[in-house]
Amino acid sequence: MSRPETAAPRGLYTTAARQSLAKLSPRLLLRNPVIFVTAVVAALTTLLACRDLAAGTGGGVTIQITLWLWITVLFANFAEALAEGRGKARADSLRATGQETRVKRLPSAEAPHASAEAVSSAELRKGQIVLVEAGDLIPIDGEAVAGVASVNESAITGESAPVIREAGGDRSSVTGGTTVVSDWLVIRVTADPGQSFIDRMIALVEGAERQKTPNEIALSILLTGLTLIFLFVVVTLEPFARYSGTSIPVVFLAALFVTLIPTTIGGLLSAIGIAGMDRLVKANVIAKSGRAVEAAGDVDVLLLDKTGTITFGNRMADAFVPAQGVGEARLAEAAWLASQSDDTPEGKSVVALAARLLGDALPRAEISAHVAFSAQTRLSGVDLEQGTMIRKGATDAILRHTGAEPDPVLAGRIEAIARSGGTPLLVSQDDRILGAIHLKDIIKPGVRERFAELRAMGVRTVMITGDNPLTAAAIAAEAGVDDFMAEATPEAKLQRIRDEQAQGRLVAMCGDGSNDAPALAQADVGVAMNSGTPAAKEAGNLIDLDSDPTKLIEIVMTGKQLLISRGALTTFSIANDAAKYFAILPALFLGAYPGLAALNLMGLSSPESAILSAVIFNALVIVALIPLALRGVRYAPVSASALLRRNLLLYGLGGLVVPFLGIKAIDMIVVALALV
Repeated sequence: MSRPETAAPRGLYTTAARQSLAKLSPRLLLRNPVIFVTAVVAALTTLLACRDLAAGTGGGVTIQITLWLWITVLFANFAEALAEGRGKARADSLRATGQETRVKRLPSAEAPHASAEAVSSAELRKGQIVLVEAGDLIPIDGEAVAGVASVNESAITGESAPVIREAGGDRSSVTGGTTVVSDWLVIRVTADPGQSFIDRMIALVEGAERQKTPNEIALSILLTGLTLIFLFVVVTLEPFARYSGTSIPVVFLAALFVTLIPTTIGGLLSAIGIAGMDRLVKANVIAKSGRAVEAAGDVDVLLLDKTGTITFGNRMADAFVPAQGVGEARLAEAAWLASQSDDTPEGKSVVALAARLLGDALPRAEISAHVAFSAQTRLSGVDLEQGTMIRKGATDAILRHTGAEPDPVLAGRIEAIARSGGTPLLVSQDDRILGAIHLKDIIKPGVRERFAELRAMGVRTVMITGDNPLTAAAIAAEAGVDDFMAEATPEAKLQRIRDEQAQGRLVAMCGDGSNDAPALAQADVGVAMNSGTPAAKEAGNLIDLDSDPTKLIEIVMTGKQLLISRGALTTFSIANDAAKYFAILPALFLGAYPGLAALNLMGLSSPESAILSAVIFNALVIVALIPLALRGVRYAPVSASALLRRNLLLYGLGGLVVPFLGIKAIDMIVVALALV
């Protein structure tokens, strides 16, 4: 859920205007080489203007050029300050959720609640144990190690409906700033003060931890190279002019240099990056690095964990399907016993379904050993004292365990369950298969449509699940993914990502469980659900606070929009510079070479008005493009070639035409006002 804007535009603009003056510090300007060079040139023309005034030689044009050069620097600073200001306004609302409070610290996870010690939340450290009860604010990020509670996460996600957080499983993670609505939790702190998710988000939106991405660094190097090239071009104009019997004032050369270097994209580059990250934060996604956001814009393959990502993940026991000669009550009794050591939501749902069916007739048996579920055996159960083994697990696991085959009728019903998108669990007693349990999972609404959007963007979706191939195929068909990988182990997920990357593809992975952590760490873009385990959130480089796997659509679009915005405005800026070169140069050399009048397409009045008009246009175009830099160029799911054609036509051709129109209009105003 997107957050509403938190600051009034007027206050935002006023603050940004003040910050643009503060950013005139050379130390801050050095971070942007193009604008730093512009400020150096403005300082040079300031000295020339002072010299002319002291000598009494007028200098009206010099003063005007100097003022507009400084205005160019201020406008570039204003664009960056405005982008940062929007982030700071959002950070203030986030910071309000991190208030210091009194908490109940326990000496250990097993300690009784009565031994709780009241301390300040600022004293908590990673690894310590905290008790939170109904009405308490969860002080910092942690993992539930005991208890179950309803938690209001609206301060973080914007969703008013409480969610369930419980120890064990993939929904044990809690976030600082949320509130316990009912019951209680014992939490192990997983972050030191200042290192929580909220703190990371605040630092991100304020720009305190925003590092330049590789693409941004490469573009900065390109802009610096262009600046050096134009410096060489402008420096050679003076000796060329002298050879031609004319002279160009130094202030004109300085102004020409600033109008030719890529000041437009140089002034907007930082704002584009900050605004892109801000859009991501507005979508309730924490990015650990800007590299991940840009990589999202180039993703080719998306791997999604089915449980909790494509589906809600709460597979519930829906029905008992007995084998031939086995009564439903006997199957329910065996399933109830086999689920006694299964603390997963599925196991609990089997116990609940059996209890509803059996009522007061629950089995009474002496259990000698509990067999816990593991990813390797994929079954669980109990051993009774009389030597009977009761097991419940995946179809292939039970078949291997018993060495038996289900009867034809049961086999048909198992296949029907799998084809319907359900999950069949077999129940056995010793070497006999008693029947199956039908587990149902529910596809999240809107998933199919979102995957269609991804396909239009050129992103291939692959569902990864531990389910059997029939179940996986049914879910994949219903969800609309392009491919699926069934019976996947953590090692298989990791290998699939490596295989895709070996073929030159960028891979994104969504997941929420500890078993997803290796794959999340290997993927170019790892999106962890906030409701998932701490291990998953540590492994991912993006964290979705809403725990909505379809959010990756927005992440991909934000990444693509960031790349497209930067590319479009770079194209416009460079085209601008080329147009200004051919528009201004004929006016400057018209006296020495009358034949250049044919190239003076705009009919500029004089060299003075030409250079002043170009400087004014150069400053104003930055202001005109600030809304586009902050909002981003609109992205439509089209092919790369179609996108390139559109950008070249719109921003390339536009960058060539707009300076001619703009400089001519300004020239007419300058002449009409007798400014030169």
